[in-house]
Amino acid sequence: MTDRSLAFLTISGVFIIAITLLAWGQPIICTCGEVKFWVGSIFDSGNSQHIADWYTLSHFLHGVLIVLVARLFFPGLSKQTVLLVAVVTGIGWEIIEHTEWVLGAFRTTTINQGYFGDSVLNSVSDYIWMLGGFFVARALSTFWIFAGVLALELTAALIGRDSLALSTLMLVYPVETVANWQQELNPMR
Repeated sequence: MTDRSLAFLTISGVFIIAITLLAWGQPIICTCGEVKFWVGSIFDSGNSQHIADWYTLSHFLHGVLIVLVARLFFPGLSKQTVLLVAVVTGIGWEIIEHTEWVLGAFRTTTINQGYFGDSVLNSVSDYIWMLGGFFVARALSTFWIFAGVLALELTAALIGRDSLALSTLMLVYPVETVANWQQELNPMR
């Protein structure tokens, strides 16, 4: 794949995600009618509907982790191939995340009850944040990538009460103690 066609695919990801989610009936922006840069509570009805929220850190980490895995386990891969993996998995996740199977899996965890999916704006933003994580990680040494992953995960877990690791844990093997701890910040509890 040429650099030009990879750049075209990377940019097209925004449109692929947006068109797919629109066709599936996801709202363009938050149904509240506002566009916010940041939503600071995972329990806010605007969570996953605006540009950024605590889950933005998970999407940023998606890009970072692709670089880290490539460096550690596939050091011979070209930068273009690693970017292709990031783009394909980024687009793929934003679409797969909105299938009934995945939405249903998320809804079974206490913290995501009532989750109906992201707005198109949020999903496209998540993809862009993932690309940001990818390009930042490419510029960092492996040590700083590990330090960054640890800092972002701890920040999201301790302040936001959810992170990539916690979401994964609760989807794969729900732990009641974790669910109760997450719910301590729920204003509707």
